[in-house]
Amino acid sequence: MAVQSHRSGTVGAIRLDLRRLHESWMELFFPRQRDSAHSVLGKWQPSTTGGRVAYGGWAGVGALIVTLLYPLVVVGFALRFYTRRIDRAAASLGVLGVVSLSTLVWGGLTVVAHFQFSQRGFVAVAAAAVVATAAAAAAVVFSRVGGRATTVLLAYPSAMTAIFLPPVVAALFSVTLGSMIFPGSTDLAIQLLDGPLAVVGVSEFLRDNYTLEGVAYVAMWFAIAVPLGWLLGCVVSLANLVRPSR
Repeated sequence: MAVQSHRSGTVGAIRLDLRRLHESWMELFFPRQRDSAHSVLGKWQPSTTGGRVAYGGWAGVGALIVTLLYPLVVVGFALRFYTRRIDRAAASLGVLGVVSLSTLVWGGLTVVAHFQFSQRGFVAVAAAAVVATAAAAAAVVFSRVGGRATTVLLAYPSAMTAIFLPPVVAALFSVTLGSMIFPGSTDLAIQLLDGPLAVVGVSEFLRDNYTLEGVAYVAMWFAIAVPLGWLLGCVVSLANLVRPSR
């Protein structure tokens, strides 16, 4: 009985999620669609034939979109759990605390670079550490001001940059780090070039004009950090839309 109750609860939660997501889709063009059960006026319905056709067509398209988006919503639920923890930790530390923590972590990497790398490598890692620390501070500031749009557009990409930049720069001067980072980066680049970048028509241009070596790895990961931050922010926002945070 407990297993059956759990399953029915899970199915009910999924149905509620799908309904909310579909109602949010409908509300892009039609009024009073979401949470209409709690409204005195109820859900808005078109009164003309043309309106009903448009309403039904938009609902059909929405059903397909919702089916495709829901797996991202589930991912968003998991990511939201961890982003909440990170947000709370950042809030408790404050901007100065985050800067201090970033300085401690990436400063340690810079100290290692001073003893292990050439002068050029040390300077490059130190510069990356400074940029990463500034990006970490910016992520905290952007997450506190400007609302959800600023958080998604600026805070998440800044956080990704703060995480990715120093290790990739250090890998340019370390055989050990390079063997860990670059093969996977090359495989990822091939997948991107053969997949989404080929679809948008820039794959050939990148293959003909750039070689993935040296500083190109840094540029690649910076180019990944920004859209990846946007993607994570959008997925978490989608989860918040379906199940608002309490």
